[in-house]
Amino acid sequence: MQSVRRALYRLILIVSFAALSLPVVAQQVIATVPVDFNPISAAINSGTNKIYVTNACGSDSNCAGDGTVSVIDGSTLATTSITVGSLPNGVAVNSVTNRIYVANECGNDVSCNSWSGTVTVLDGASLATTNIFVGNDPYGLALNSLTNRVYVANNLDATVSVIDGTPPTALQFVAVTPCRVIDTRPQHGGGGPIQGGTHQDFSIAGAPQCGIPVSAAAYSLNVTVVPQATLGYLTIWPAGQSRPVVSTLNSLDGRVKADAAIVPAGTSGAISVYATDTTDVILDIDGYFAPVSASTLAFYPLPPCRVADTRKDTFPPGLGVPHLSGTVQRDFPVLSSPCIPTGVNPQAYSFNFTAVPYPALGHPLGYLELWPKDQMPQDPVSTLNNVTGTIVANAAIVPAGTGGAITAYASDDTDLIIDINGYFAAAGPGGLSLYGVTPCRVIDTRHVGSGQPFSGTLSPPVDVVDTGCGTSSLAQAYVFNATVVPQGGLGYLTLWPDGTNQPVVSTLNAFDGSITNNMAIVPSTNGKVDAYAGSGITQLILDISSYFAP
Repeated sequence: MQSVRRALYRLILIVSFAALSLPVVAQQVIATVPVDFNPISAAINSGTNKIYVTNACGSDSNCAGDGTVSVIDGSTLATTSITVGSLPNGVAVNSVTNRIYVANECGNDVSCNSWSGTVTVLDGASLATTNIFVGNDPYGLALNSLTNRVYVANNLDATVSVIDGTPPTALQFVAVTPCRVIDTRPQHGGGGPIQGGTHQDFSIAGAPQCGIPVSAAAYSLNVTVVPQATLGYLTIWPAGQSRPVVSTLNSLDGRVKADAAIVPAGTSGAISVYATDTTDVILDIDGYFAPVSASTLAFYPLPPCRVADTRKDTFPPGLGVPHLSGTVQRDFPVLSSPCIPTGVNPQAYSFNFTAVPYPALGHPLGYLELWPKDQMPQDPVSTLNNVTGTIVANAAIVPAGTGGAITAYASDDTDLIIDINGYFAAAGPGGLSLYGVTPCRVIDTRHVGSGQPFSGTLSPPVDVVDTGCGTSSLAQAYVFNATVVPQGGLGYLTLWPDGTNQPVVSTLNAFDGSITNNMAIVPSTNGKVDAYAGSGITQLILDISSYFAP
């Protein structure tokens, strides 16, 4: 069947080239254009005079690697080769939006063991690519340029995938003083817990106590659960959409836990929260993302770097010893850290905070609260909780206060580690915008290869851009929810950009062997990220909600 298909497509390809806008001598081949191995199908953008040819075997005549698309200039016949998914065949062009859609029969699996297909979306102007999961063995596709919908026929599961061709909107950050927007606990004015196996919708935009406008398109939240007993998992997503197969946090032992999340706004500016088991939920907000304007802030990624560690005396004054004393505010002069480039003016920071019990493991921390220096929240909020006295990490975007400093308040004595991965400032060269995607599972090592856990450096690296989660090849940082499922205690997990040296930072800790989550904004230069499991063995799950790109 494959050989018949390919023979037919070669015939179509020859006929298509005869239609090129060149001087024509009837029924004669007037030009021969070399492309990659095993060309299958072709389509033309009549507006740009570009021809797109899918090559099943790409640059490898044995079909052992990804396929390619050859982009041919109809005037000069010059070609450019773009890598797409495995075994690409059907191709369609939207001349209105200058987007090209390529059906990859085997998606990102060059062995074609799963036949889980993808569609590669190629931007005709920038040649940037985005891969989207569809059904099994996608073959033909068609588009409606009036509705900007793409229809993909999936051969092996007898379905048609419908793709919305509207490109994502560029969003940038607006910082707010941390504020409690939702608390379901009745004693705090809430309507009661989310019942197990159900979800509730919560309106965030327009919340009067926090001043979040209806123009907000995504929210930077801290999510805290107070389970009534065990909590299998909690999932957050834009209201009005189907619940995705991802999780935000787990609390199998029923402890109070927190996790940061960047969540796109759904219908009427609301978000949906699902819980497998009955739990109260607290949502604190530290900013939101809105369409780019003169008042929004761009994101500038940084190599992951340790800003402060109150256990050590080798950091600049104010960023090292001593530990935080319970109920005593402490300012951290962030701009004194060599992690921050000179000459920049950050308005907010993307941090990872790690609470280390003081004086020793087992000493609990009720909660840690952070805010911009001299901008204390009107009502208490929290960033993390460590009620069991283990080592706990949580990410947070924290607006910069007076002199670029932030303030920390701990309910109990604790040591604190602060790692940075980027900052927000006025738009300029190198500044990035946020682009949302449907929440999607990038990797679950339990279902990769033989499904074995890992220790040390994960190999191969996590190839984010080539999954079908809808991230652009132009992405320079990813927003993940990272989950570890350890086999016993796990000292720490570190995520960092592939191709760079492993930094002395951590993403999360699971000393007690519990399933543990944390949001992680991870820069990337090549579409991949590295992972390292220190002092333990673990499985790793990465769910993505958005990415930063120019």
